[in-house]
Amino acid sequence: MNMNIKIKMNPKKTTPDPMPAPLVALAGNPNTGKSTIFNGLTGLKQHTGNWPGKTVIQTKGRYRHGNRTVNLVDLPGTYSLLAGSPEEQVARDFICFAAPDATIVVADAGCLERHLNLVLQVMEITPKTILCVNLIDEAEKRKIRIDYEKLRALLGIPVVPTAARNKKGLDALKNAVADLITGRSKTSPRLPVYDEPVEKALQALGKSLQRFYGGDINHRWLALRLLDGDPALRAGLKETLRKNPKPGITREEQEKLLAAFLQEAATYRRKLGLDLRDRVVRSLYRKAGEIVAAVVRKPPGKVADWNDRIDNIVTSRLYGYPIILILLGFIFWLTITGANYPSELLARLLFGLEEKLAAAGQALGLPVWLDGLLVKGVYRSLAWVVSVMLPPMAIFFPLFTFLEDLGFLPRVAFNLDKFFKKAGAHGKQSLTMCMGFGCNAVGVTACRIIDSARERLIAILTNNFVPCNGRFPTLFIMASFFSVALLGRKSSLLASSLVLLVILAGVGATLLCSLMLSKTVLRGIPSTFTLELPGYRWPKIGTLLIRSILDRTLFVLGRAVTIAAPAGALVWLLANTQSGEGNLLTQLAGWLQGFGNLLGMDGYIILAFILGFPANETVLPILVMGYLSGSHLLEPESVEAFHALFFANGWTWLTALNVMIFTLLHFPCGTTLFTIRKETLSGKWTFLSAILPTMAGIILCFLITQVVRFFRLV
Repeated sequence: MNMNIKIKMNPKKTTPDPMPAPLVALAGNPNTGKSTIFNGLTGLKQHTGNWPGKTVIQTKGRYRHGNRTVNLVDLPGTYSLLAGSPEEQVARDFICFAAPDATIVVADAGCLERHLNLVLQVMEITPKTILCVNLIDEAEKRKIRIDYEKLRALLGIPVVPTAARNKKGLDALKNAVADLITGRSKTSPRLPVYDEPVEKALQALGKSLQRFYGGDINHRWLALRLLDGDPALRAGLKETLRKNPKPGITREEQEKLLAAFLQEAATYRRKLGLDLRDRVVRSLYRKAGEIVAAVVRKPPGKVADWNDRIDNIVTSRLYGYPIILILLGFIFWLTITGANYPSELLARLLFGLEEKLAAAGQALGLPVWLDGLLVKGVYRSLAWVVSVMLPPMAIFFPLFTFLEDLGFLPRVAFNLDKFFKKAGAHGKQSLTMCMGFGCNAVGVTACRIIDSARERLIAILTNNFVPCNGRFPTLFIMASFFSVALLGRKSSLLASSLVLLVILAGVGATLLCSLMLSKTVLRGIPSTFTLELPGYRWPKIGTLLIRSILDRTLFVLGRAVTIAAPAGALVWLLANTQSGEGNLLTQLAGWLQGFGNLLGMDGYIILAFILGFPANETVLPILVMGYLSGSHLLEPESVEAFHALFFANGWTWLTALNVMIFTLLHFPCGTTLFTIRKETLSGKWTFLSAILPTMAGIILCFLITQVVRFFRLV
């Protein structure tokens, strides 16, 4: 059984424990602050943005309490353990078969009734359960009062209120875990009662199960899940029995008893009918409702707090879309406008060192070719990447992260949901598409939150239609040149509007391609889902800046630098290796010139996209280095210098527009393709994910170019 556990260990050195470190699972719904609690307990810094499905894989850490080390596993955020999605199965299987010494279930104090559904399911699996009621500070602001002592009595398990963002209640949570593990506190879970036919079936199957299974998992819950016909749990049970047979019976006897038990479960399942799961869910929510009615007190009447008031505007049909467009347009405008001066300063600083480095190489007696390779090839490419990419990323990513942590991006997904349904896709694809704006590989991995295999595949194949982090700097530079080429002067308003239009075109291409796939090779009926809109939470600016700079800006810049250095060396070698009538770079670009001309570009541009396959961040650096290796040997110390370079190589506004379109619509980078292959386990679907956007880009650039040329607009 593949648990796909990602291990991150706390580096603090401690004295070895005399006993093995206990294992504690951390479960909960998305947007309950579960990852914040994990970070607060372990000191690790996992991203805690307001995204359903943010924790796609398990993260393991440890903390000290007294003289004992405790291992803590952060399970994927899930609404249920009915194993309808991969993360639900991972969470359920870990609690079942990894046998944690305690399981903490995190619930939101502001919507306790909905979250008690998961708590009750975990209690059915293991009595070693602790309820952590988080976000009590937000609930108190909304005048919600909870009787925690009564809640403990009604559930029969420890209950700990916390406000994890303020570190409130974390010590009490550690104490509750320690008391449960050491046996100082005992639990007696008050489990839900189902209707009479289900209860009779559970009693009969529970007795049969006891004859050959001696594990710690609640026999009643195992019988319930097998009644539901859960194939994954059946496989997990067989594997557990194989590894840990019950003492006193032989393996052959155990296998016979298991086969008879499964046949008995199938018989009861037929008798109970196909609506068993609905009956179980109704019972869970009925008990949750009874508990909340007894312990929660809210202000009389419907009180619309500021979250509701904002959502009434942001998610409305009249104002929702204009607000999204204005906000995104403002971010793009601020990025383009604010990056100009820092980029110029960085370029002057870095390119000003080029002559000194060359002189140092000569002083050291380096051969001319090696000095040129290191300075004109490697260093110049790195200087260009840093000076041009760092300033816009340092502005754009903090702003984008701010909207994400504020809770705005799920509202964007909410507004787009109906369009994806009309395209025959899953509504959650709107979430994975938005995550693709950060990184397409991450967006592809996040498609695991989609239960349907067909709809998950559609989301994977179309995620590359929206631009990732690495493509935004190219879009910004191209949009800036477009405004100069069209108007004869820089216009930040026009440039930012063009970037926004390209983004909208990417969303439109995603919907169109999803519709095409759902009507052809991936036919089916769209499934429904519940999208939870988390409350608006003001981000911690310090944490936001650190994470956006380290996790995004420097990460993308690091990838670009890693690829740009060898790419710069390769381009320099190609440009300085003579063969026949010219250098190899010119010859390669010449071979692609005819194809590039059909698309309104040139051979150097097409070659840059091909050589930039490992990382999208390097396409523009490779292109500029290709141009600089020819007759136009300038040092690009400002954005205006880049514009001059493009003009000198025959660019027009049409060239810039087509480069933007092809930046949006071309094959995924190497990392994303590898991720798609890993997620689909299919070479066919991986190839299709590359050919779909590439063909769309080729066709669109060709049509635009021919129309513009026909009407002689350039």
